[in-house]
Amino acid sequence: MRTEPGIFRALCCDVILSNSRGPETLQPLLVELGDHASAATPAEAAKAGDAVVVTIPLKALGEVPVAELAGKTVIDTMNYYPQRDGNIEELDRESTTTSELLQAHLPDSHVVKAFNNIVADHLTSQSATAGTPNRRALPIAGDDAAAKELVAALINEFGFDVVDAGPLSEGWRWQRDTPAYVTALDAAGLEQALAEAVRYADMP
Repeated sequence: MRTEPGIFRALCCDVILSNSRGPETLQPLLVELGDHASAATPAEAAKAGDAVVVTIPLKALGEVPVAELAGKTVIDTMNYYPQRDGNIEELDRESTTTSELLQAHLPDSHVVKAFNNIVADHLTSQSATAGTPNRRALPIAGDDAAAKELVAALINEFGFDVVDAGPLSEGWRWQRDTPAYVTALDAAGLEQALAEAVRYADMP
């Protein structure tokens, strides 16, 4: 998920960005984002953040800092693309989800699945104030109620309604190729799309 400047200018959020190539490579994006953004190593960003977003190819999941994220809310925005990530046996046989894999890697963190089914620039172009008719909704899933509450509040601030899909194990319901994946829906439409989702093995 590419960070959209308007989001942080509007919310005055302080954000710390990191990547695998080093903080210095993020300088052009920092200029774009403005005074509320800074860059750090993955471990430094993980330690400093109140809520930490993980947006990486799944094949790099093992590189996510563990100790620095203990006790924190971690937002999983990842999607599984075998052609990019290589085949991951547990996901191919659908015995787990990306978020459950991340939760297993981060046993002392509180993982919430969110933001993986919206195109980055839609975070600003499709946002709306609470109460707007047909306001777009985004789904979340997680095993910790307080962590889900935090992420739901963040999504509302960003300008979207929230549909709680349940525990992390339900995160498959809006993965790629499902009705809710990268589809603009209001809360009622999103709930229906999540209910209509089927496993890959059952797709035509």
